[in-house]
Formats: sequence, C-alpha cells, structure tokens
Amino acid sequence: MKTEELYAVITGASQGLGKSFAEQLAKRKINLILVSLPNQNLKEFARELENRYTVKTCYYEVDLSVNENVMKLTEWLNTSFEIYILINNAGIGGTKKFTEASPDYINTILQVNVAATSLITHQLLPNLLRQSGAYILNVSSMAAFSPIGFKTVYPASKTFIHSFSRGLYEELKETSVFVSVVNPGAMKTNPEVCKRIEKQGLLGRLTLLNPDKVASRCIERLFKKDSVIMVNPVSWLIMKVLPIWIKLPLMTKAIKREIEV
Repeated sequence: MKTEELYAVITGASQGLGKSFAEQLAKRKINLILVSLPNQNLKEFARELENRYTVKTCYYEVDLSVNENVMKLTEWLNTSFEIYILINNAGIGGTKKFTEASPDYINTILQVNVAATSLITHQLLPNLLRQSGAYILNVSSMAAFSPIGFKTVYPASKTFIHSFSRGLYEELKETSVFVSVVNPGAMKTNPEVCKRIEKQGLLGRLTLLNPDKVASRCIERLFKKDSVIMVNPVSWLIMKVLPIWIKLPLMTKAIKREIEV
C-alpha cells in the first residue's frame, strides 16, 4: 500500500557519512528509507532511529553494483512511497595500482559510483517532481577536481558525479526539485580508513573530516539551497590554487604511501 507521507531515501546508509545523514534527518523528524549492502546491521540501525527520534523508517538491503538490483529498488520505492529527498551517498573507492586492479574491481566502482547514482536519480525523479518541494544531494569528492595516480578510476567517477549534478541542477532549476552536490575529503568512517589516510602524511591528516560534522553542514546547506557544498576549506584551497602539474604528482605521492609497506 502506498503511503501519502513523505520520505527521504539515503543510499550507503549503514555506516560513515550515510549513517550520519540518517541521524541528521531523523533529528529533523524526517521519515527515512535506508539503503545499504546486506549484513550491515541496517535493520537494527533503522529501529534505533525509529525509537530515538520517533520517525518512520524502512530499509532495503541491496548490492547497487548490479543494474537489475537498482531497477528493483527504484520500482519498490516508487510503488510504495512519496519521496521528497534523495541522497545518493553510496560509493566505492580504494587504492590500487591500475595494472593490479581486477576487471571486477574497476567495474564495481563504475557501477556503484556512476551507473547506480544516475539510474536511481532517473527512476525516482518523476516521484520527486510530484512533490511541492524536493531535494537531491549527490555525494562527490574533492578527488573530482584532480586526477590521482593509484586511484585512477575513483576520481574520474567522482568527476562524473560533480558534472552530472551541476548539469541536472541547471536542467531542473525551474522545477520543484533542487539539486546539490557535496565534495568532501576523506572521512573518519572506521579505524581502517583512518589508518590508511594517515599513511598519506600531513596532507592526509589535514584533510581528514568527521562524518557527523559533514552531514550536519550538508543538510543545513541543502535546505538553504546551496547547489555546491564545500566542507573542507584546506582541501578546497589546495585544489583551487595549485595547478594540475603540481597537485597531480603531489596527491599521487601521498596516495602511493597507502600501498607501500
């Protein structure tokens, strides 16, 4: 049965920034649909938010690297809910020599970061357009502003997300749907990520962010209709000021430390 109540959809909602987004929206008494991979304790997290903030929560466990799964997810969402916020947060990174990357590794990054984000947005857009006011927030990265060796595919995928979001914003600006994109740097999502980032040296430590603070600022700026959200002035300054011939080898050298023993 389709509900008339409005919901926010968050992908990659079980940990890191996605989990923080869910907390921030729940605090604002916004009903939630949490989407994440299976076996991520998503049900428990949904119930926790429901009890703590007195909001309605639903959850959907799915691998977004499979297009068929994405289409089934969006069909379920459109059939069951009225949606007025979509946060495309799910994404995959990683550091690896391109020559050592498997085809599955490359394909998964592209499918989740590029294809899933595009398809989910496309399929849910008619639902969002039905609402008197709706929001799309796509999570890109500071990596969108420079190619990086030993990541190669990831920054390119995030460049796509930034460009896609800016184009969609322009296309929809006369409609009820507002589109925004955020470009955060690395975040303290778990001990493994923190350890990996710290291997980058001073550059990595300077740009490491707290996901709760990032989510809070993003939601605040989204509702104020900021079409490009920046959360780390240090990273932004580096990307804006340094020419490509300096920042490309600088960032590649920092990233290389992640895979060096």
